[in-house]
Parts: sequence; structure tokens; C-alpha cells
Amino acid sequence: MNILKRAKEVLDIEAGAILDLKSRLEINFERAANYILKTKGRVVVSGMGKTGIIAQKFSATLASTGTPSLFLHIAEAIHGDLGRVVPADVVVIISTSGISDEIKQLLPLLKKIGCSIIALTGNMKSVLAKYSDVVLDISVKKEACSLGLAPTASTTATLAMCDALAVCVLDLRGFKEKDFAFFHPGGALGRSLLLKVEDIMRKAQDNPVVYEEKNVSEVLLEITQAKAGCATVVDKVGRLKGIFTDGDLRRHLEIDGNLLQRKIKEVMTKDPCVVSADMLAASAMSILKDKKIDEVPVVDKNKRPVGLLDVQDLLKAGLV
Repeated sequence: MNILKRAKEVLDIEAGAILDLKSRLEINFERAANYILKTKGRVVVSGMGKTGIIAQKFSATLASTGTPSLFLHIAEAIHGDLGRVVPADVVVIISTSGISDEIKQLLPLLKKIGCSIIALTGNMKSVLAKYSDVVLDISVKKEACSLGLAPTASTTATLAMCDALAVCVLDLRGFKEKDFAFFHPGGALGRSLLLKVEDIMRKAQDNPVVYEEKNVSEVLLEITQAKAGCATVVDKVGRLKGIFTDGDLRRHLEIDGNLLQRKIKEVMTKDPCVVSADMLAASAMSILKDKKIDEVPVVDKNKRPVGLLDVQDLLKAGLV
């Protein structure tokens, strides 16, 4: 057997199965999308076997894009889990044949509950199709499996149809990046869109703020005690005047043997770049990168330091 040739045949069959779905998209697809969009309950997605796995993925996609959803295994449903379904729900049942014994038992019970039923099936004459409020045809000409038995093209087509539904509902809902981030706070996108400077900045004893008349030796002691890489320098009313960093220390040590006795205001970096506490941490990260600096004071509207943002804080937050 030519393995690469056979692999290409499999991909062609599965790609063809997806493309065939396009010709079947009509009013029922729109109805299904609107049922899901307008439900007052949840979208309960049910299946078993390989289609059950697709059902789980569909449910997860809906839930992560603003549509409350749960997965219900068809066999478990008729053994107690049917209690998860309420009249306001929309139940999506995925079954290639649509005629299994479990489905035949489940459908009358769902009708009795009063929920709406959307069917994704490869058998438009099945009992599932007849019992459902909306039916989507997911039939395929043939499976990619050489035996014609293992679900391959059929599961690929089903997944694609589910994705089409989920994406259309997402768009109809007006779901935005910030909404996606809310449901994915642990991911990189969530952190970049939700995390603010105030959530990770150094405060209180971790943020050394020193008076501009102090000697360098005193400032170095405060930096060491705070385990920081710099100190923020303020005037007598607490307004930011500058910043003193490790870089400033090294530069002046090379040329000034009396550095430790100097006033910090004489060797600090004046009028440094600053950020606000309510700024997105991702935006602050961009500033650090653009300016090629490792620390930046966090100030309020009166230019009084309220914190310190270090590149190490961004690293810990997973933004770098």
C-alpha cells in the first residue's frame, strides 16, 4: 500500500464530506442557530459513541463562547441524568442513524418535559428526525475507512456543522474578544485582555519610595530591604520626581567615587516613563519593551506613586 497516497485519499474524502454540507445549508440551519441563540435555558448536547465525543466538543465550544451548555450522554440520560433537562432548554441530539434504542426511549421523555429538540442526523427519515423541531442533514457519501464502518468522514462533517452553528451563534450574540477572555482567564488571551497593572504591581513595603534629599547609601538600603531593582523618588509632597535603578547605580559608580554620599536627586533618572494602575498589564508590557526598561513607576492622576511594575512581575503573570 502507498501510505501517502492513501492518506491523501482520506483527506479528500473528509474534505469532500464537509464541502457537501454547504449545499444543504438552508432555513433549518438558520432556525437551529436562532433556537440556540434565543433559548432561556441551556443548550443540552447529547450523543453517544463517536458522536458523543463530537457532542462534548460542541457543548464546550458553546459554553466558552457565551452560550450556557452541558453534555448529556444518551445512555446515561435514560438512567437518571434526564433530570438535568428543564422545559426552557434546547436539546441537540447528534446521531448518524437516529434509530438507536436509547434514542427511541429518550425522545418521548424529552417531549414530555417540553424542551425543544434539534437533530443532527445522517438519516432524515429516522425517528430522531421525525421527533425533532429542527433537523440538520449531516449524511456523508462514504466513510474514509476502507471498510466503510469506522466513523471518519461522518464525524468530521458533524464537527464542522457544529462549528458552523457555534460560530454563527457567536456572531449573532455579538461575542467579543473581551467576552472570550472572561471565559478563558487562565489562557494567554485572558491574561492579556483582563489583567491590569494594579493586579500585579508591587505595593507597600515591596515598593521603595524615597525622598529626593536622601543619600544614595540610604536609598540602596531601602532597595535591598524591599528586594527590588529600583526606588521611586518623590518630592516633599509625594509627587514623582524620578527613579533610581541598578543601571543608574552602575553608570555613576564608574565615574563618581563619592557616589554613596551624593543626594539621590543628583543621580536619579528624572521624569521617568510611568503607567497607571488601571492600565492593562499587556499595554504596560509593550511600554517596557518599547522603552527597553525593566521597571516603571505606577502613579495616580496627581503623579503620586502607588506602585512599581517590574518586568519580573510580568513574567510571573505569564505575559512575557
